[in-house]
Formats: sequence, C-alpha cells, structure tokens
Amino acid sequence: MRRAHVYTSRLGTAISRYVALRRALGCAFDGPADIFAHLDRFLVARGPDADLTAESFAAWCLTFTHLMPGTRRRWMELLRNLCLHRRRTEPGCFVPDNDLFPAAHQPKRPHIFTEAEIVQILRTAYTLRHPRSKRLLGAEGLRLAIVLLYTAGLRRGELVRLVISDFDPTDRTLLIRESKFHKSRLIALSGDATREVDAYLEERRRLPHGPDAPLLVVRHRGIRARSGAGLGISLQRLFERAGVRTSTGRVPRVHDLRHTYAVHALLRWYRAGADVQARLPALATAMGHVNVASTAHYLTLIEPLVEAASERFARYFRERISPAPVEGGRP
Repeated sequence: MRRAHVYTSRLGTAISRYVALRRALGCAFDGPADIFAHLDRFLVARGPDADLTAESFAAWCLTFTHLMPGTRRRWMELLRNLCLHRRRTEPGCFVPDNDLFPAAHQPKRPHIFTEAEIVQILRTAYTLRHPRSKRLLGAEGLRLAIVLLYTAGLRRGELVRLVISDFDPTDRTLLIRESKFHKSRLIALSGDATREVDAYLEERRRLPHGPDAPLLVVRHRGIRARSGAGLGISLQRLFERAGVRTSTGRVPRVHDLRHTYAVHALLRWYRAGADVQARLPALATAMGHVNVASTAHYLTLIEPLVEAASERFARYFRERISPAPVEGGRP
C-alpha cells in the first residue's frame, strides 16, 4: 500500500481535506495526490507562510514547462478545482483563471467499428492459428478478447485481470473485480459471447489452470497472464492485418471497441423505439461508471447516433406536423 503524503505547507490542510473527499467519492486519486505533493514542496521551499497567490501560482507553473501543453493544463485545472473547494470555507482565497491556461487538448475522435469490421477481425484472428502456438491459445485468446471488449464493453485492464473463476457458465456472467473507482460489477453475457467463452475454456483447460489462473495467457518465462500493453499491441496488429482503418487511415485504438459497445447499444435502443434516457443508467452500470455523466463521454455526436435520433424524431412527429386535410381537398 502506498504511504500517504503528509502536506506541511500553509495549503496542506486544504489539500488533505480535498484529497480525502475525492477518495471518499471512490476516486483512487494517487496521481493528483502526487501533483499536490509537488505543489506542497514548492510552497514549503518558499517559506513557512507562503500561500497560493497569483504570483506563487505563476512561479509554480514555471517548474513544469517541460511537460506537454495538455498535461500542464491538467495540472492547472486540478489545482483550480482544489482552490474552488477551498473557497467554500475561505471565500477570499486565490483561484486561478482558467482562461490563461494552455489550450485544451482535443481528444481523438473514436473509431466506431461497423459490424462488418468486427466480423472481418474475428475471421482474421483464425488465420493466426499455428500448430506450434495453438497450445498457448494465441489466436483463440485474441478472438475472445475482441468478443468480450465488443459485447461487454470491458476496459483492457479489466480483461487481462480476469481469472477463470470470474466466468459463471450457469448465470452467464463475468465478475469484474475492483476496477476503476474501486467498483466491482457483474456483467451479463449474451448467448453468443457465452458460447465463445465456453469454447475457449475447453482449450484453456489443457494448460495449467485453477479457479484463480489467468484467463488470457502467453508464454514468457513460463506461462503467465497477458499484459495490458502486450494485448494492445497484438490487437492493433490484428486490426491492421484485417484491413480495418479509421477515416484518417490510422489503425484504430483498442479503446475504440469500448466506444463502439456504447454507441451500438444506443443504436439498438433507438431503432427498437426504447426509452433511451431511462436505459442510460443501466449502460453506465454495465460500463462501470460512477454516474451517467461519465457514460456521456462515450456518446458524443457520432453520425450513426445522429441519424438514428433524427429518424426516430421524424417518425414520432410526422403525423403531428403534417398539415390537416381541408374539406374539399384544397387548402
């Protein structure tokens, strides 16, 4: 377990309270705590009474000019949030002006895989099978990874941490243990996904196994669990081999499968005429989010969603906005 930081500057009490609050809300907050420790040491070096002011804030920002603009902005925004929290009890405290922060980094637009692309990737995985590698389930493991990432919306780290006993064949569920925000959850698998896991486990049991043995394995100094980085590289090579590219010609990211899971879920609901707003909390729970706002990050204005929403709007209001017939057949 990491040893907790002890903040000793004049700002230390406010930092400690804010970090404790964020952790009580379920955030690990180790990275931000390290940044606050950096600020705390900086203020201590300026003197025992040094407080956060416009001058000291500007001086602190000069200590990390070597970082990328997006990273510098995140550090500054983190401190601004601390100051806003502090202002609840100290109304006169300094709060940085975020208009002066470096430009926000524009997030990469996710690639939403089509169903045809998913089928092509799964077919390509079978071409990777080789007699000498079959024992280690290289191709089978990649195929299962695609199935679970696409149909269950798992994070890559959640996938590589799965052990054999996390799959319940009777209830057709996966147990995701202590993931982001310290949340565990049960995910219901589709019939097709369950059959994929069953077929994989038939082969997996030929290797050393037990309830706590890793689900996805590779040979590296013996047989061991796949790493998240290693799985990411293998999957991107699989995408490239399958000929799947983004609109800019790049190979998609593995995380784009999670975006695809969320978008395709909404598309199904729109097309089925379901109450999408009522179902969003269920999607947030399945994805392991703290609230619906986190899920909204995956549901930006993407063309298929816009089209589906527009079609639904048109169907619903067509009769209501059509001109009423006039006696005699003329307006």
